[in-house]
Amino acid sequence: MNSYKWYSPDEDATLRLGWIIGELAEPGDTIALIGQLGSGKTVLARGVAAGLGIEGRITSPTFTLIREYRGRLPLYHFDLYRLEDPREVEALGCEEYFYGRGITLVEWADRAISSLPEERLEIRFTYIDDGRCLEFRAIGSRYRQLLEEIVRIMDIAR
Repeated sequence: MNSYKWYSPDEDATLRLGWIIGELAEPGDTIALIGQLGSGKTVLARGVAAGLGIEGRITSPTFTLIREYRGRLPLYHFDLYRLEDPREVEALGCEEYFYGRGITLVEWADRAISSLPEERLEIRFTYIDDGRCLEFRAIGSRYRQLLEEIVRIMDIAR
């Protein structure tokens, strides 16, 4: 499965989805989040952190670009909202995050898409009625497998 669309009616549903992703995450996974301000990217990040067993408040690292959290696997949480030049991602030494032993979650990933690993799971957030439409795009066999597992678990949870 390369793509999938899912409707999130509220913040709790987005948190549950993030939790599922965190539970299924493996070392070296990259999750690229794309969407407007306030569309749910950070809510999903909080769910991923919970699924990784990370306690405490997860906030967008808007002013620091990267925050690291410790859980079952490390979470490297990027926020590229204030990024002015995509080359800044490379200057930060992101290779070690992308291919390290943790999970890299990138908010505003579209601002530096060419700097991200070629294989990744992209999730695009769009406002729809009073909820959100999340469009998944799996690039690479690992992410196709991950997306299939996410969809299977979400279908069971309904």
